[in-house]
Amino acid sequence: MPRPRMHFAPRNNWMNDPNGLVFHDGLYHLYFQCNPQGTSHANVSWGHATSTDLTRWTEHDPAILWDDDAQIFSGSVVVDHGNTSGFGTAEQPALVALYTAAAPGHQAQALAYSTDGGFVWTKYQGNPVLDRGTSDFRDPKVFRYDDGGDGYWVMVAVEAQDRQVLFHRSDDLKSWTFLSSYGPAGPVGGVWECPDMFPLAVDGDEDDVRWVLLISLNPGGIAGGSGTHFIVGDFDGTVFHPGTPHATPEPELLTDRSQSREELEAFGWIDFGPDCYAGVTFDGLGRHERTLIAWMDNWEYAGRIPVDDSAERRSAMTLPRRLSLTRDQDGVERLRQEPVIEVDPGEHLDLGDLAGSAVLAEGSASAARIRVAAAFGDAQRIELRIESASGEGRVVIGQDRASGRIELDRAGVGMPPGFDGTPSLRLDRPDEIGWDIWIDALNERVSSVELFAENGERVLTALVPAASSSTFSVVALGGALRGARADVAAVGPR
Repeated sequence: MPRPRMHFAPRNNWMNDPNGLVFHDGLYHLYFQCNPQGTSHANVSWGHATSTDLTRWTEHDPAILWDDDAQIFSGSVVVDHGNTSGFGTAEQPALVALYTAAAPGHQAQALAYSTDGGFVWTKYQGNPVLDRGTSDFRDPKVFRYDDGGDGYWVMVAVEAQDRQVLFHRSDDLKSWTFLSSYGPAGPVGGVWECPDMFPLAVDGDEDDVRWVLLISLNPGGIAGGSGTHFIVGDFDGTVFHPGTPHATPEPELLTDRSQSREELEAFGWIDFGPDCYAGVTFDGLGRHERTLIAWMDNWEYAGRIPVDDSAERRSAMTLPRRLSLTRDQDGVERLRQEPVIEVDPGEHLDLGDLAGSAVLAEGSASAARIRVAAAFGDAQRIELRIESASGEGRVVIGQDRASGRIELDRAGVGMPPGFDGTPSLRLDRPDEIGWDIWIDALNERVSSVELFAENGERVLTALVPAASSSTFSVVALGGALRGARADVAAVGPR
């Protein structure tokens, strides 16, 4: 089967976290955790793909391979424009990767560099460059910090089991000094992984800049299993100051109990679905421009999701999402996400005052974008139903007027334990109906659904039983919707 129409997926074999996202010389580089030798999580190395538009990707040979000493866990890539590391020149800067060298019982941060634009990599002879002598110190995200001074490199990494983010600084990317730590705080029901931190201008105002800290955790996510939490605050070059401090949990909380749904909903989440994890952003874009890609899967069942029999590949990435911050009338900063890729507008359908159901599309399209808007009128619920021609799988996205929630029911034949369920999100403006839904067939058995609501302030991503050759219908329940309308765009071959 061909690759997904809108999402990056490898030619074959296993893939998980995106790594080293960087934009350089007109190319987006996506490195990623992979197993070059099979469809299970093993032999961890960095795969590599490039794109000029974040939609059409060219996959290359693996960039950094595991060896007998260590596997190559997650990390990041920066362009060393000032040649602070000495690996390149000012005219031809090196790309420098900081990654976790993972051996049994020991994880430390290591370095590799590329002088050909990110295709061929050399492991630094002085590795590791930062070693705390612990077993779960990992996932370095590095960025250049400059607040009007000379500037320096900052590394954000985690002590995963301790639920702590650790900040270090360096002048040359090779020698690192401890700055501060954050946590444990907020959601702590699982280990912390894959941090990221970056500035965003609130409502585009360059004089009003906040910092966003991303922390992935597994398990303990809002939808069960894997999830990615965010905190808005300030960074002074040494310490991250959260805008909404959360009480530091008692030590026994880290191991003795999980957090309730009510507790978890008090925190910020990149995505309320089960299949958006380890999201990180591209380095090398504009100062306050951030585009995120995440792994579209969940450690609860990633190794058991049906593979593509023809290509023997497992997993895909989310759509690339442009991030922005806005401030509401109560002074609360809200993170917005907008898919970056562009598709044709498609067909506009004016459904009017809809009682009952209306078919939006049916046929063989394996990928589509569906936008739905309406007022509730006297209806109590609206649903988008995706029903396969075989009858083996049905996906229902529903917004309930009374509960103020959107939920996704993804029951399907042949899916592993933990997959069946109904992830949901609570709306801040429950009387509004405005969905932007992206559907893509990942292989012959599994599709993806990414739903953006409330201008991208609420997002839900989930893998679902294959949605190709399906009928898409809008259904009004308990009364009639008012002014219902939809836009349906089938996405053609890549």
